[in-house]
Amino acid sequence: MVGTVVGAAVAASLLSGCAGPEYTYVRDDSGDTYFKVPASWRQIDQKTLDKEIFGDAESAKAQLAKQALWTAAFDAYDEPSLVHLLQGSAGAEDKPFVFAKVQKLSEDDQNAVSLDALRLSPPIPVPVTEEQRQAIEASGFSGFELLSDEVLPIEDGVRGVHSVYNYRVGSGPVQTFDKTAYLSADGTTVSTLLIRCTPACYKKRAAEIATVVKSFKVKHLINP
Repeated sequence: MVGTVVGAAVAASLLSGCAGPEYTYVRDDSGDTYFKVPASWRQIDQKTLDKEIFGDAESAKAQLAKQALWTAAFDAYDEPSLVHLLQGSAGAEDKPFVFAKVQKLSEDDQNAVSLDALRLSPPIPVPVTEEQRQAIEASGFSGFELLSDEVLPIEDGVRGVHSVYNYRVGSGPVQTFDKTAYLSADGTTVSTLLIRCTPACYKKRAAEIATVVKSFKVKHLINP
């Protein structure tokens, strides 16, 4: 799906005589969730991403079908790596990493979903209670610091939260995570965008990161 959108952008730039597209425009398989990233950011190979999430190709195939799950990831490094989802390269100037996920909720999850549930949606949950924080830190995270947290304006029934927070991952340096999560108007789908960078990188590239965050939207579609 991404390739089709990128191809259209490239074709348009050639026809207009431009040097190339400024952004890569990304949509999930349904076309309801979308965002953009700078064209220089490289997409993580989808099979590699699925394997990291599910463990192997067969498990990935089964889980994707069961959960109606869609994922995509982009890395600002010249040599993209899934390692950058949690941590940048040591000894080098850090660069942003973007992970997006769209997941259909089970009937039980639909009944239990809330704004706090959106904050807790993986990856890298935002703890709402001390008990949740302790559970997350037991898995290798520490030093949680909430920098900002806002409930986004409801648009056509779509609800969302935007949180920025710090975590130390393992024994590595502190990382800043910028997370936006939306619940679709019909309550069946959660769409999440997560951006990671070190605090210095996040500050230096704040305008660039903000453009990606603001572009992340979910359509409200009324089923016939």
